Amino acid sequence: MPEDRLVETFVDLADTLIDDFDVIDFLQLLVDRCVELLGVDAAGLLLADQNGRLRLIASSNEQVRMLELFQLQNDEGPCLDAFRTGTRVSHRDLSRDSARWPRLTVAAVDAGFAAVDAFPMRLRSEVVGALNLFRARPGELTRTVLRTAQALVDVATIGLLQERSIRRQEILTEQLQTALNSRVIIEQAKGLLAERLGVGMESAFAALRGYARSHQQKLPDVARMIIEGRLRTEDLSGLPGTPKR
Repeated sequence: MPEDRLVETFVDLADTLIDDFDVIDFLQLLVDRCVELLGVDAAGLLLADQNGRLRLIASSNEQVRMLELFQLQNDEGPCLDAFRTGTRVSHRDLSRDSARWPRLTVAAVDAGFAAVDAFPMRLRSEVVGALNLFRARPGELTRTVLRTAQALVDVATIGLLQERSIRRQEILTEQLQTALNSRVIIEQAKGLLAERLGVGMESAFAALRGYARSHQQKLPDVARMIIEGRLRTEDLSGLPGTPKR
C-alpha cells in the first residue's frame, strides 16, 4: 500500500469544498482508489435516494456494476445488509456457503469473485450508502486493510455530509437524487459511445470520464452533450480505453 498515494487519496476525499464539486466523480474516485490501494479486485458503491432506497452510483468495472444491480433486483447481498444494519458485513468464502445470499452468491461466484466485505457509509446514526469490496480469492482482509478501508469510507461520508452542511439550500437527499438522475444520463451516453466506438462499456466510461477531466467539465454535462449530439464521437476517440483513429 503506497503511503504517498494513500495520503493523496485521503486529501482528495476530504476536498469537498470546491465550487464545482461533482458527487459522481468523487465517489468513483473512492471505488477506484480502493481497488488500487487495498489489494481487492473490484468495488461498487450504492447510495440511498430520497426514499431510502439504495441505487447504484459507482463501480470499478462492468462485472461489479451488473452484480450490484443484481443485489438490488433480488433485495439481498452484503451491501444491503451493511446499509440496513450500519455495520460491516463480510464473507470470506462465497463458494462454501450460499445460505446467506443464495442468489447473489451464485452470481458472484459465476462472475469470478470468492470473498466480499461491505462497509456502511455511516456517520453516527445516519447511513447514506454502502461500499462493496470483492476479491477473486477466498480469505479475510488483514486488519490493516480493514482499518484503511473503513477510514476511506468514513472520510468520504464526512465529505458528503460536510458538503451538504456548507450548502444549506440543498439537503443531502436532493443532492444524491440529482447524482442518481445524472447517472441515468451517463449510462445512456456510455451505451452510445460503446456502440459508435466499437468498445466495451468500461472503455466507453473511461473515455467519457477522460474527456470530462481533460476539459474540466462535469460528467453529466459531457454525457448530455453526447446524447444531444453537441459533442462528436470522434472527439473522444483516442482517449484512454478507446481506439485511436
